[in-house]
Amino acid sequence: MFLVLADDRRHILHFYVIAHRTAEWTGQQLRQAFPFGQLPHYLLRDRDNIFGNDFQDQLRDMGIREVLSVCRAGDWFDSARVPRPSIVFNETSLCRTLRSYFDYNHQSRTHLSWGKDSPEPRQIQPVEMGRVVAVSLVGGLHHRYERRAACATSSFINSSC
Repeated sequence: MFLVLADDRRHILHFYVIAHRTAEWTGQQLRQAFPFGQLPHYLLRDRDNIFGNDFQDQLRDMGIREVLSVCRAGDWFDSARVPRPSIVFNETSLCRTLRSYFDYNHQSRTHLSWGKDSPEPRQIQPVEMGRVVAVSLVGGLHHRYERRAACATSSFINSSC
């Protein structure tokens, strides 16, 4: 998987999944992640052999400074709350699961360093908006709690109201 995070609020800018990575594929993902010249100053990467001399030359040509993670630092999945192990049938299945998680991460996952807000800030909901209900996310593995008006058709609390 190729993943590009913004450094300010850990917002996922670009991701792509493929079963068999190559150095050429990795270089192409780098070009596609920044198509309009909005290049980052730094690229933090692990020590995978996929980032060979050609990839490093491409970074230099783009004016991006390479920063290597420390050995055994763990990857993005270790810091994220992505369900592991997950049942993945193919690349499409993994992409769907990741996209669902990224939506959750951007809109619902709170962080203490941002005052218990998510990467995409949310408004405080006043009591007048209704009772607090659980909204199922990432296939029910995570939940967000928000205020909603009472649902007249069902007493079951779900995200369909």
